[in-house]
Amino acid sequence: MNYIEIFNEYGKDIKEIDDLKKFIIYCTDKLSLKNVMFNVIIVNNESIHKINNKYRGVDKETDVISFALEDNKQIEIPEVRVLGDIYISYDKVISQAKEYNHGIKREICFLGVHGLLHLLGYDHMNKKDEEKMFNIQKELLNSYGIKKES
Repeated sequence: MNYIEIFNEYGKDIKEIDDLKKFIIYCTDKLSLKNVMFNVIIVNNESIHKINNKYRGVDKETDVISFALEDNKQIEIPEVRVLGDIYISYDKVISQAKEYNHGIKREICFLGVHGLLHLLGYDHMNKKDEEKMFNIQKELLNSYGIKKES
């Protein structure tokens, strides 16, 4: 059993949260993840800016930040992989959906799977790793039926 929580700290209702939760569950199934625990926290640009500055030393907002906790031996639950937390800026979801000419559902799901893959150790610091990570993201989005216009 997987333990996935999505928290709306944005301050307004977000109609795509149910879509995001269903997609993230789909991703964990497709990635054969068993007994994992992680959170997705939806925030605004101001909150993610503070997080980005405090933990990464980058003084601006970003779209998604993942905090991997699996290697933290202080946080252990028997027979459960505690993956960590994913923070998504809903303000960025809205602006990037417009910028990339696709729907809000696609953008929030893209950022959700992007954050999940970071929790699993994927990265995009070099071309080879980026290609691998982005191919997995694309395959998961496409196989779930989330296209550019979604």
